[in-house]
Amino acid sequence: LRMGSSVQFACLLLVMSTLGKDHLVSGGCSGKCCQSRDLSCVTTDYRMDRVHGTCYCDKGCTRTRDCCFDYVTECPGQDCVVSDWSFWSGCAKPCQPSVRVRVRHIQQRPSNSADPCPSLEQRAGCKEYRDHQSNNCGRNSAPAIITSMEFGKGRPKHDSYGNPLDPGFCVEFTLESRTSHCTLQNRPHTHWMRYITEGFKVCVACEPPAMGNNSRSCQGDGQESDKDALLHWQAVGNPQCHGTWKKIHKTQRCHCPPQHSFIFI
Repeated sequence: LRMGSSVQFACLLLVMSTLGKDHLVSGGCSGKCCQSRDLSCVTTDYRMDRVHGTCYCDKGCTRTRDCCFDYVTECPGQDCVVSDWSFWSGCAKPCQPSVRVRVRHIQQRPSNSADPCPSLEQRAGCKEYRDHQSNNCGRNSAPAIITSMEFGKGRPKHDSYGNPLDPGFCVEFTLESRTSHCTLQNRPHTHWMRYITEGFKVCVACEPPAMGNNSRSCQGDGQESDKDALLHWQAVGNPQCHGTWKKIHKTQRCHCPPQHSFIFI
């Protein structure tokens, strides 16, 4: 009897061992991995906390702590791989405020629980100084186009022949009006628009390449206008941020605080 019991017990251990091996090979998440939170990505097996029952194989299980025991090995996240940014495109419309675009492409898509790919497109405000026929754009009829002085720091100090560029000048204005859209911007390159405040004095620099070589003026700088004339301006990168101002005077250098210092483009 003892001999028979021993044989039966040994056989039982062999069966359990075999079943255990098959169980580990198949795995609770084998072939069942899902991205993001997916309540249908469910099975019945041991969880990571060694409790047997309902367990999940989606990305959300790591937060709710109900992943199947083999989630980490069966559902490794493959990160998204994207190319470098392309060169900026030309402005969509010449001779007026417009938008330029640059893109990047997906080289490897994410799998299983990896994070989704980042944005593949960026847009920025711009303005060309020549049309499609390479003719100089007119500078008298359109409003002044401005951006933060911070974005004008990278302008070239010499032309393509190495000659120094004209240092330019500064025009001081009293800001008469501005649209509410100027204060609703959250994108990094538009934060400066929040500081455009009615009633304040602002300084706007006229420098190359915005300054015409022959006219030595910038579009909308008000050089030929009376001091009482109401002039129009527009923020580059956000056509809904615009308003009016009156010219105070022209100076050699700008003397406004940084947040109230801008540049013609």
